[in-house]
Amino acid sequence: MPTTLPVPIEFRLPEGWLAARPQGADDSEVAFAAVHPRPDAGFAANITIDGGFPKDGVTLEELADASVERLRAFAEPGSVVVVHRREAGSADAPALTQRLGFSALTDGDVRRDLVQSQVYLLLVDTGDPHKRAVIRLALTATAAQHDGVLGDFQDFVRTVRPDNGAGS
Repeated sequence: MPTTLPVPIEFRLPEGWLAARPQGADDSEVAFAAVHPRPDAGFAANITIDGGFPKDGVTLEELADASVERLRAFAEPGSVVVVHRREAGSADAPALTQRLGFSALTDGDVRRDLVQSQVYLLLVDTGDPHKRAVIRLALTATAAQHDGVLGDFQDFVRTVRPDNGAGS
């Protein structure tokens, strides 16, 4: 069963994107997945959401480094490159973005050059600042399609916020 997020969030998918069952959902760490309706050469760009409670003192940069290492276990040897990384957000709501380039075998044996853009959002409990949750949003697309769907992902990221249960 897909994982649940450490805190409830709300968001709006970009127009045309379709909610999807996370790949390997029986043991997936992904809480939510969506796919672009027009695949590029058989690969559907996808947006995933996951998250957790980091250990005390762990930084967003360390979490991003850990993502790079997990991707290296999946990608073709030596292909993972951190193309870009920067801190974002504010002191009250820190965030980090990074873009990774890599090659991987998909659909069993098709080698693809892929790009993954990740956004890490740190949510701090206002009642207890020592309680922190991290939400990771990721866009994975072929290198050829990435820039064409990046705007959709950026629009999506702007809609993500804690769900206070008030409904909209």
